[in-house]
Amino acid sequence: MAPEQAVLAALAVPLAGAALIALAGRAPKLRETVTLTTAAALLGCVLTLLPAVLAGARPAVALFELLPGLEITMRVEPLGMLFALVASGLWIVNSLYSIGYMRGNREGRQTRFYICFALALSATMGIAFAANLFTLFLFYELLTLVTYPLVTHHGTDKARQGGRVYLGLLLGTSTVFLLPALVFIWHLAGTTDFTPGGILQGRLGHNELAALLALTVYGIGKAALMPFHRWLPAAMVAPTPVSALLHAVAVVKAGVFSIVKVIVYIFGVDNLAAAGTGGAADWLVAVAGFTILAASVVALGADNLKRRLAYSTISQLSYVVMAAALLAPLSLVGAVLHIAAHAFSKITLFFAAGAIYTAAHKTEVSQLDGIGRRMPWTMAAFTIGALSLIGMPPFAGVISKWYIVAGAFASESRFAAVVILASTLLNAAYFLPIVHRAYFRPLDAEALAHPHGEAPLPMVAAMVVTAAATTAMFFFPNIFLQLAQAVAMGRGS
Repeated sequence: MAPEQAVLAALAVPLAGAALIALAGRAPKLRETVTLTTAAALLGCVLTLLPAVLAGARPAVALFELLPGLEITMRVEPLGMLFALVASGLWIVNSLYSIGYMRGNREGRQTRFYICFALALSATMGIAFAANLFTLFLFYELLTLVTYPLVTHHGTDKARQGGRVYLGLLLGTSTVFLLPALVFIWHLAGTTDFTPGGILQGRLGHNELAALLALTVYGIGKAALMPFHRWLPAAMVAPTPVSALLHAVAVVKAGVFSIVKVIVYIFGVDNLAAAGTGGAADWLVAVAGFTILAASVVALGADNLKRRLAYSTISQLSYVVMAAALLAPLSLVGAVLHIAAHAFSKITLFFAAGAIYTAAHKTEVSQLDGIGRRMPWTMAAFTIGALSLIGMPPFAGVISKWYIVAGAFASESRFAAVVILASTLLNAAYFLPIVHRAYFRPLDAEALAHPHGEAPLPMVAAMVVTAAATTAMFFFPNIFLQLAQAVAMGRGS
């Protein structure tokens, strides 16, 4: 398959899968087989592109032009390649996990669930391979719309309320902030193409550039930068596989991916850091640093496990934003690497949370005393994910964190360095007590009266795979590192 054909196939395969899932809706085993086959086919399409991108090729496909300078065009560059690789790879594992979860909890509306999942991955590929901000905006909005039924899957009042917050904040920020920013960028530059070095050089003064950056960044609400973060904990009413999609596979990663992309390819790192516009991104370092610490403090006090993980995600996302805003090559490498490291680690944690709910019907941290004895595989996976996000070797998180810290020192940002140190301590403070409870406290009376084992095999298998991937990235980071370095060194497009 030619690279250009693979780009189109990456968009089309999930759409075709969604149609086939709908046709197979009355045959659960066939429906699940189609889901897994579609996910594997998508990963195959993405892997087909990897050698060409690593060799310096940038496969591109122009679909059609709406207005001069506003085209729907796909182009694969290293940052998009990394995002697509992570999302397509984790879709297979998440699909396997979903089969065990949806069956184990006797969830309804399963056909709709798998259809929306496939549509979400098609939109994610569109975001990853977008050649310009206009194309990214269209697929970004589409991703919000197709994930709304997943957030409201249970159909309860609480689910509908969470869905309203989800839809309102994400559509509101993109319509009120991102769309005007896009139009203004198009007006200034005559294009919205993602271009190495950016497209705004010399077009705006310091204050105007900082204001346009703020409009763009806050318009990307999926990055969950405070104060536009409340959609993420509100969306935790969804089933756990959806939470994993939101936090690791697609939605929040689309947010931070988009912020890195506009900083590097629309505003331009050198343009933001130039003497005439020095400090245009300094405010973003401060806001991201505040989000990291504030979300960590909220996570520390959250007893509900999914809520604690949700606020952990808000904090970890701002690592990517702060690292990109530091504008140092090392911090940019760290920002790109953290997209992958957080994906592997956080999906493992949500898988574990869902397994605990399915097997033990427990949702609170205070209920997890001794559960490591009953669910050793689950808690081993949870421990690996937690240690990775804390930044402990030999797990993925330590690599991205090291580059971010190095970037903070390279840019002489003491604030960023202090934030990373403080947040690391807070990460340990809200993750390690869970591990301690699971392994070192005795089982409570309820657990003794109602014995249980591990969750269904597909769920355990999925956790083992993602925990192994979290570990493997520490020992074999080369592919991700090459893609991240290509972005940071200005060879991204």
